Amino acid sequence: MERLLVAQTGFLGDVVLTTPLLSTLRRELDLESLTVLTTPQARPLVQAHPAVDQVLVDSKRGDDRGLLGLLQTARRLRRQQFTLTVAPHKSFRTALLLALAGIPHRVGFRQSPGWFLYHQTAQRDTDRHEVERILCIMRAFGLEPEACDRTPYVAYQPAARTNAQRLLNDAQLTASDPVFIVCPGSVWYTKRWPTAGYSSLVRSLARHYGRVVLCGGPDDVPIARQVEAQAQVSGLLNLAGQADLQTFMALIDRAQAVISNDSAPMHLAVARQVPVVAIFCATTPSLGYGPYSDNAVIVEKKDLFCRPCRRHGGPACPRGTEECMQLVTAQDVLAGVDGLLKRSALRPAQISHG
Repeated sequence: MERLLVAQTGFLGDVVLTTPLLSTLRRELDLESLTVLTTPQARPLVQAHPAVDQVLVDSKRGDDRGLLGLLQTARRLRRQQFTLTVAPHKSFRTALLLALAGIPHRVGFRQSPGWFLYHQTAQRDTDRHEVERILCIMRAFGLEPEACDRTPYVAYQPAARTNAQRLLNDAQLTASDPVFIVCPGSVWYTKRWPTAGYSSLVRSLARHYGRVVLCGGPDDVPIARQVEAQAQVSGLLNLAGQADLQTFMALIDRAQAVISNDSAPMHLAVARQVPVVAIFCATTPSLGYGPYSDNAVIVEKKDLFCRPCRRHGGPACPRGTEECMQLVTAQDVLAGVDGLLKRSALRPAQISHG
């Protein structure tokens, strides 16, 4: 039986999109244990996953940064005596870390800059969705992506459900109130639909659809406050910076729909099987990071020759026009919400078990 380490220290969305691989590895391999190595920020995404026995943290931008931090992390991994590691994260640092940890059988992608540090590599198809691109690593074990579990899944602990319910109760939200979660933030500026659009959307949602809850992490607080100030909506609940990731998952379960930029909340909604309206500005779904769900609507301006300008967006529009952001209207997004609601016939308004 193998003591398996899965190393995924990418962005939050990358970790969510890796969860089908975790389920597949647990199902297909003879494992004594499955451990995930990830970032401190992403740990809540996998700590309650049914395939995972243990989560270890690589604080590569904090205490574990630099060469000394790399060596410290490698020593911690060495003490765990893993027999097998799988690295869906393609970075050279990941490959070097796993080699320094002395794990006797290391599996990674042929496209990794550190491919030569792996004992076995798999071909990563570029023309698939990222879920399936990650699952290409199962070719090292004789399995094609089509034969794998391809459903993203994140789970939360009972305390998260309690916290979410408390936040909603404090806002006098009853179990019968339709709730729409709006997430206006993103790491990259050119992925963010402007706050003017979001504030107009929030006004329409509150007037015609139900209660609106603004969500986001600590970095999204200024943007959420701008949306709140511009929207001027009575009963708008701004929880940006107030709900940790586990609590946010529980809040998602309460929503009729999640409206988000091309960012982690979009993938989290998919992983909780909640309808999602995804707003794409500088990036495009063709890059492989769209919502991996049939219960999703994508809103974008398709006829702009400059899209996508970069794989993950960027800090500024290269042309200075921001057309991909500015030309998407609140009416466009509301049409997406309408389409989702007709398709899903309004989901039951309740927080489910994690």
